Amino acid sequence: MFTLQTSLLTSQTNSVGESLLDFANESGIGLLFEGGNFFSLIGGLGSLIMIGIAFFLLYLAIHHKFEPLLLFTIAFGMLLSNLPGANLYHAELFAGGHVHWDIFVAQAGLLDYLYLGVKLGIYPCLIFVGVGAMTDFGPLIANPKSFLLGAAAQIGIFITFLGAYALGFTPEQAGSIGIIGGADGPTSIYLTSLLAPELLGPIAVAAYSYMALVPVIQPPIMRLLTTKKERMIKMSTLRPVSKTERILFPIVLTSIIAFLLPSAAPLIGCLMLGNLMKECGVVDRLSKTVQNELMNIVVIFLGITVGATATAEAFLNLRTLGILVLGVVAFGLGTAGGVLLAKFMNLFAKEGQKINPLIGSAGVSAVPMAARVSQTEGQRENPSNFLLMHAMGPNVAGVIGSAVAAGLLLAFLQ
Repeated sequence: MFTLQTSLLTSQTNSVGESLLDFANESGIGLLFEGGNFFSLIGGLGSLIMIGIAFFLLYLAIHHKFEPLLLFTIAFGMLLSNLPGANLYHAELFAGGHVHWDIFVAQAGLLDYLYLGVKLGIYPCLIFVGVGAMTDFGPLIANPKSFLLGAAAQIGIFITFLGAYALGFTPEQAGSIGIIGGADGPTSIYLTSLLAPELLGPIAVAAYSYMALVPVIQPPIMRLLTTKKERMIKMSTLRPVSKTERILFPIVLTSIIAFLLPSAAPLIGCLMLGNLMKECGVVDRLSKTVQNELMNIVVIFLGITVGATATAEAFLNLRTLGILVLGVVAFGLGTAGGVLLAKFMNLFAKEGQKINPLIGSAGVSAVPMAARVSQTEGQRENPSNFLLMHAMGPNVAGVIGSAVAAGLLLAFLQ
């Protein structure tokens, strides 16, 4: 009898021990170092580094308010994706740039389903509807020359594309890296998800980080390329824009671009749809919905799923460092392109009609931060100088320009 009790006690002890061991192995800490060898240790360290990066980005978004609406969600998506054993996102389901539907339902986690909105190009287009509804194209309509400044600021995209290709990136990857120079997060995500989805995490983080750093990156370039006299140029007040012009603008522009460059139609069409909702005055409920509820919901889904792609395998390599460097080069070249074209246009302008070159830097599509930087730099030299509305022209032209640039890259590379 005593022997039987001892045997049962031993069996129960072993069972409890095995259960505790199984629990430990299936915990996040156990999965982090699964395998018990050097290579599993390195893999686990990579996940810990990515979790640390996620914490840092959350700090920037919350404490320093760097593009918080998207950087916050991207950082939390990065955290969720790199937590061992969470199984929320599986990169293998999207390997090779394709959705592997044959194994999708069996393996997919929550973020895999949400990521389909990025992969299929849905979220960026929906965000553009909201952006259009919040954008005033009046300064651009009042001063059509702003289109040229917005176009010139896209030069950074194409120069960086050539540079990235020369450094060994594939044409598709080079195009996705170059689009960072447009300082337009949704466009960068849209193009990268179609051309080089394996780079989506680093490119999204770079694009939104540089958008947040506009007040830091742009002023030194602007001061370097302009003289004190040029920065003090005052510009005349813009003419009023009629309601008819505001209504016709999105319709005409969409038609022209779609006929000339169909690949740009999804982004431009959604942007102008939102703007027409705002300007026509007969669908105010829809306009308010896309500016608020729809925009907020899509931003949450977009940020979390884009952050989820930033796994240790995709992020922790020299290629990511190259992307970050090339991205800031693209952004700087775009800023310089707008400023230099404004200076060139002044060579042919009559006295009193000259353009303050500072507004050329707003040709990147970081709306409205780039326009505010132009205003700040102008008032630094002349406190009575008001450039904000003039800078908004190139700024919103930059949104259109980056979408057109994305369309061109798609047309040639896809």
